[in-house]
Amino acid sequence: MKISIKIFVVSIPMCLLSCNGSDSNTEINALDSTQQNNSAMTDADYLALGDSISASAQVVIKQNLLDALGNGGPLNAIEFCNTKAISLTDSMAIVLNTSIKRVSDQSRNPLNAADSEELNYIKNQKEKLLNGENVLAEVHESNGKMIGYYPILTNALCLQCHGKKDETMTSETFKKIQELYPSDLATGYDLNELRGIWVVTMDKK
Repeated sequence: MKISIKIFVVSIPMCLLSCNGSDSNTEINALDSTQQNNSAMTDADYLALGDSISASAQVVIKQNLLDALGNGGPLNAIEFCNTKAISLTDSMAIVLNTSIKRVSDQSRNPLNAADSEELNYIKNQKEKLLNGENVLAEVHESNGKMIGYYPILTNALCLQCHGKKDETMTSETFKKIQELYPSDLATGYDLNELRGIWVVTMDKK
């Protein structure tokens, strides 16, 4: 069964949530405890658990990205994303004992391209934005797993590397992106657009 619950999405560099990592871990531990004390978790429980997991991963990536920006601006941040972002996400998946990834219908790295189900979710959420509605996180069951989708919206800092050339993104940054990502599709965004989603795959208990 698929459910939709409104989640307030906060955009920061690379559209990551600015939450406290220790708080996220506390939420995960609390949910784990609830899971142990009850025979089954509800869809809403899984949705909240996936949100906590994605937020914990975002804290780590956010800090590394901010360090890259502080040490060399957007050009250095692009280098970081090119060489570290995916491996860092994979490392966080190990730490959090789950499967987590970022995907998009307009990916920069082909490894972050959304599959058919993810594309359908992204399409539906983009339609909501066009209609002035809030984007929604969702969770559904697939092959004995619970899969959560969590929207990533753009903000002004995102647009330094994902915006429009010579408007929110410099020509130098655009050129660097073309060098590192010849098949890049992740530019041309405006504020508060859906740039992609976090996908969290959880074991069903």
